[in-house]
Amino acid sequence: MLTTVKQATENFCTHQIRESHSTTEGFSKKRTLIAYIDIDVNDGTRHRVYIASDEAFMQRVSYLFLEEEESDEETLIDMTLETANLIIGSAKVIAEEIAQNPYTIGTPHFIKLGIFDLEHDSAHTITINEDEITIAIKELHD
Repeated sequence: MLTTVKQATENFCTHQIRESHSTTEGFSKKRTLIAYIDIDVNDGTRHRVYIASDEAFMQRVSYLFLEEEESDEETLIDMTLETANLIIGSAKVIAEEIAQNPYTIGTPHFIKLGIFDLEHDSAHTITINEDEITIAIKELHD
């Protein structure tokens, strides 16, 4: 599952931001804007997918979509939620196309602006120059 989310995030960097990027295992140690979306997989499992980006990465997104050179915190939060929606929505389409555990997605929720210290099963960080976005996933058990 993290594979399709990672691919969707890399596609977002390539096709939306149009910058080269690198990917590493693990999560950003920077102060980040953190949002999540819960997904229900057709195999009956539930997962929480976290998107955590530093402010500079999200400012790139804000400039891309809103042409704002310097967005306020509320706008960066909105852009975090929208980015989570775009990336997880794209990952959903990728999973359907390759018939790999298709799933439905919930609504994005903002958690906080701070250090990523949430429990997760695996994580990857995509870096553009020094700007970072982390994707992490946690299987939920009811």
